[in-house]
Amino acid sequence: MIHIKGPDEIQQMRVAGAISKAALRVAGTMAIPGVTTAAIDRAVEDYIRAQGAKPTFKGYGGFPGSICASPNAQIVHGIPNENTVLQAGDILSIDTGATKDGWVGDNAWTFLVGEVAPEIQGLCEITRDCLVAGIEQAVPGNRLGDIGYAVQRLAEAHGYGVVREYVGHGVGRKMHEDPNVPNYGRPGRGVKLQVGMVIAIEPMITLGSYDTRIWSNGWTVQTADGLAAAHYENTVAITADGPLILTADELGPWCAMHGGIESEGEAPRDTEKPEQEVSQKPLAEPDDASDSISPDSTAVLPL
Repeated sequence: MIHIKGPDEIQQMRVAGAISKAALRVAGTMAIPGVTTAAIDRAVEDYIRAQGAKPTFKGYGGFPGSICASPNAQIVHGIPNENTVLQAGDILSIDTGATKDGWVGDNAWTFLVGEVAPEIQGLCEITRDCLVAGIEQAVPGNRLGDIGYAVQRLAEAHGYGVVREYVGHGVGRKMHEDPNVPNYGRPGRGVKLQVGMVIAIEPMITLGSYDTRIWSNGWTVQTADGLAAAHYENTVAITADGPLILTADELGPWCAMHGGIESEGEAPRDTEKPEQEVSQKPLAEPDDASDSISPDSTAVLPL
């Protein structure tokens, strides 16, 4: 069942969202060579608790961390640990969640650790752009298929894979509510978006195949071919005035991609890289995601 939120409830979710985004900023500033993902996890948990909130992920279904820390070929649900030491050239996807006064904020970002290979930076840039494209479709009267189509069209036009098995979701008093929000689909199909719906839009895009495998720990998901993946996420409310990002950064439009950056801004994109036009070629068959995945489907919800 989809839970419609009123203005006061959405405002409370903005508080939780602001904490989750600020926690993500804390994590991003630590995404530099020599730092362990366990150290990032501790810092994020300390920050969230200092705000009078709880780390949503910790203990969720038995998950041991306060963040998901997924480097390189890991897509989602990487478990922070002392043995994963960041190195220059890595990328690190960090997913944070904060629960404040019973409301959840959920977001994710992929950070570049030092200088990375151009093809890896390109993947991250396009995945971030896919998030923007999906959010732009989050308006009343559109359907979930419009969001998924926008993400899929942009990613596949640049030759990337769109993960099928893991999808976005509704957010509210629970981290995972209806509806599921896939990153692929057909325009005009699926659940109609209504004012008061709150959803997590989270493209998970791969450098190669979209096939995945799960580690023996039962959590960590990585690409089956071992190629890199990127993951960006915001919690978004559907309003009469358009999409409202509840996990927006309170300090301004912070969109740093390079780990260790504390202020607004980032290293410029490679201006030598030619602009690529979005192809009009047919999209890869979305496995009949036109109805945007029913709540009883086998799709898995990321944390």
